[in-house]
Amino acid sequence: MSKLHKIKHLLLFLTFISSFSALSQSNSKFKVTLDAGHGAHDFGAVYHGHIEKNITLAIVLKVGKILEANPNIDVNYTRKNDTFIELVERSSIANRADAHIFVSIHCNANKNTSACGSETYVMGLNKNASNLAVAKSENAVITLEKDYKQKYEGFDPNNPSSMIGLTLMQEEYLENSISLASKIQDQFSGINRKTRGVKQAPFMVLHKAYMPRVLIETGFISNPEEGAMLDSEEGQQELAQAIANAIVSYKKEYFGSNGNDVIEKPSKKMAQEPVVKETPAVVKNESVVEKEQPNPNPEIPMVVFKVQIAAANKKLDLIPSNFKGLSNVKSTTDDGQLYKYTYGETSDYQAAKKYLEEAKARGYTSAYLIAFKDGKKISVQEALK
Repeated sequence: MSKLHKIKHLLLFLTFISSFSALSQSNSKFKVTLDAGHGAHDFGAVYHGHIEKNITLAIVLKVGKILEANPNIDVNYTRKNDTFIELVERSSIANRADAHIFVSIHCNANKNTSACGSETYVMGLNKNASNLAVAKSENAVITLEKDYKQKYEGFDPNNPSSMIGLTLMQEEYLENSISLASKIQDQFSGINRKTRGVKQAPFMVLHKAYMPRVLIETGFISNPEEGAMLDSEEGQQELAQAIANAIVSYKKEYFGSNGNDVIEKPSKKMAQEPVVKETPAVVKNESVVEKEQPNPNPEIPMVVFKVQIAAANKKLDLIPSNFKGLSNVKSTTDDGQLYKYTYGETSDYQAAKKYLEEAKARGYTSAYLIAFKDGKKISVQEALK
């Protein structure tokens, strides 16, 4: 083979490697769907000249701009202008994008104009009256849609608790959703925003999104002072940065860092109301208490990997038929309210990845690895060190 042919073959090979590498990087990006609440003829809450649909869009575009500067994150939007998007279509956009998380941004409102602060919701059927009131307000938009009674299978927006029959497939995202919501509230507290905690309520916009998903009530537009902040360029940018920081923090914890992730941490943290994980009361799991194996060599910390497949607010019998044929499933409960189901247990990281692949092949597409050191939960990145 001539020298010229060798050079051509080498160039072709390098081109192939470069293309393959670029494809791998694009496929490995962390995908975020941002949803600006309301739009067009759906104004949302309107108080003191402040209009919710405009504020949510402005914040979403600012969050998106921050995240798009990160080469490891892919952002898509349910709307980028003053458009009306049906609730079911918003979650469908996230599903079609195969997003890792879905973040819906709103403004709160209350007849009591002194009410203030942010709160972040995860999907749930909690019967708390104030939570249901917020869900009722946000779900009311479906009455603006044509044939909504048929489209939403009889769901009554005036009675959010009528949304029943959630499947385990949807509930398996609960713990991740709570984790993301908690990070958002932590970031808000770091910029001197009053936080009202993490809550559960039956939001239709979250119901059909098959990934960890949260709905952020950034503040009360009905409060004159807070409404002015929400409608200001400075206030929106500050909130957007906090939300983006939380998303990057979540990505780093559950999907690892690619080296280019940058997160600005708040300069100080103010006292806040406790984060509330509100779930219906259930009977504490007495049949299974998961215990870590004793460390044979106490001088060396024992690291164990497991696959988190589901988190639900109900107790399930640990039989294969309840977990898509998986037989080595265990459960724990910290407070008798949230049950966490894990598959497999090993100190071998490669074996743990095989457990993860098997869980995903069985349908647990959002399953992820968790790690423990001497019985205490740590990040997978820390365990690998």
